[in-house]
Amino acid sequence: MILNSLSLLNYKNFESINFEFDDKINCLVGNNGVGKTNILDAIYHLSFGKSYFNPITSQNIKHNADFFVIDGLYTKEGRDEKVIISAKRGQKKVIKRNAKIYDTFSEHIGFLPLVIISPADRDLITEGSDTRRKFIDGVISQSDQSYLKTLLKYSKIVSQRNSLLKYFTANNTFDLTTLEVYNQQMHEYGSIIYEKRAAFLEVFIPIFESRYQAISSGKESVTLSYQSKLSETNLLILLEQSLSRDRMLQYTSVGVHKDDLSFEIEGYPIKKFGSQGQQKSFLIALKLAQFDFIKKQSKVNPILLLDDIFDKLDEKRVEHIIKLVDDQNFGQLFISDTHADRTESVVKKISQSYKIIKLKNNELEK
Repeated sequence: MILNSLSLLNYKNFESINFEFDDKINCLVGNNGVGKTNILDAIYHLSFGKSYFNPITSQNIKHNADFFVIDGLYTKEGRDEKVIISAKRGQKKVIKRNAKIYDTFSEHIGFLPLVIISPADRDLITEGSDTRRKFIDGVISQSDQSYLKTLLKYSKIVSQRNSLLKYFTANNTFDLTTLEVYNQQMHEYGSIIYEKRAAFLEVFIPIFESRYQAISSGKESVTLSYQSKLSETNLLILLEQSLSRDRMLQYTSVGVHKDDLSFEIEGYPIKKFGSQGQQKSFLIALKLAQFDFIKKQSKVNPILLLDDIFDKLDEKRVEHIIKLVDDQNFGQLFISDTHADRTESVVKKISQSYKIIKLKNNELEK
């Protein structure tokens, strides 16, 4: 799968700009603030129907403009595919594929497989469990539409159960029969989600560990483990056990919406004991494993976005990472960097074609 061209209109800092891309490696270079990351985010937007960095649609519209349009022309499995995303202030965002509007955004997820590696990924280590769950769910959803639908149903049931718990408290009442209806539905959907997450991680973890060993040259060992109370007992029992607590808190305190991933290096939490370089290597291994998994499931080479890849990594490690993608196992690659010479010196050492795209003052440098 290849992104041939991209047009942006009133997207973030760009008023109007057009790009033609190389089939293999595209290097977006320029000073900080010229919009390199925004271009990568536009490409991400075309795959997922939302920004990677700012999910609030109105904040992705250029200041003093009323709308934005992102227009991408792809080649996938020998066919041209045109995807357009547009948003107008106060109106619902629209995604079109070959001029046909999707009924729901979830129908589009997985059609244009993509993986992004960014400094913002550090949130996976530093932030709460919600960020790590979104990572797992995002990887599985790209290749499993039924999983995404189950996830949406589960989230809706949890929200309704929370509203019911609040209602009980506000009205000084309680109805166990009604609550048990929600418990049963949570159990049904939650069990599916747990089983699919567990099955995914059984395949994913060895891929991740292998990727980390390659990036770090085997200097240290890392582990990734799935933490879920459903590994101990089923969700119906957990909900019964937490009933008093849930009534007091007025929200649902157990379930797959509380699952987490544990990240460790040499047996210790990487958040506390990993250096910045080790954390960065951990995250890159995580994302490259995501790439491998999605490719295997979709039978398509995902697009790979490397945002500010030199951040907190020495040039030797970056060169090693670029070499990892120097074969037919990878497809199209987009790299952003502040130093054109540094980027070119790295990509020149590999055998793929490449294009240097220079940006200045929110425009293409001539």
